[in-house]
Amino acid sequence: MSDSLRLSAVVSFALLTFLVTTEAVTTSRPQSDSFAKKLAIMRQHAAESPKSARRTTLTEGELNSWFVYRAPPLLPVGVKDPSVTVVGNGKLVGIVTVDLDDVGKSKSGAWNVLGGRVPISLSGVLRTKDGKGQFDLQSASLSGVPLPKFLLQEIVAHYTRDEDHPHGIRLDDPFDLPASIKQIDVGQGQAVVIQ
Repeated sequence: MSDSLRLSAVVSFALLTFLVTTEAVTTSRPQSDSFAKKLAIMRQHAAESPKSARRTTLTEGELNSWFVYRAPPLLPVGVKDPSVTVVGNGKLVGIVTVDLDDVGKSKSGAWNVLGGRVPISLSGVLRTKDGKGQFDLQSASLSGVPLPKFLLQEIVAHYTRDEDHPHGIRLDDPFDLPASIKQIDVGQGQAVVIQ
């Protein structure tokens, strides 16, 4: 084996080891706990009606750790394993597994053909200002196949129905930010919450 080939193999192995190690520590219980504590502090800050602004940095690792360790009991039945990549400049990429059999029980047509637990990937831009937010969807796919927006809307509506939203949440609708949040600045790998 030549020296350059050997060096290339060592560098490739080192890079692979780094990536595997990085992936292994992406989510952790301490990061989940950190995210939960920050949420509690933000809620407390909102309840105190403060005069000064507060900035809280939330990392991608903390959010995804919270999804793994704390969110499952809070998710609708049929929704599993959410994860988010915080790209920057407001852009977010997310993946979640949904149970289309559950959606199909209340629908007809194409829903009779679709079924099972499948991953849905989304990308879009989160825009926030003056206590309001809006998610601008850029793309969606179902198991790697492009997913039309109207079908995605039906899935979102199914899983977000409640007393306040009997028809579910609309993807394009603006929404109020909770806990007196004024703005969320989405950077690479993190978001800064401004209250």
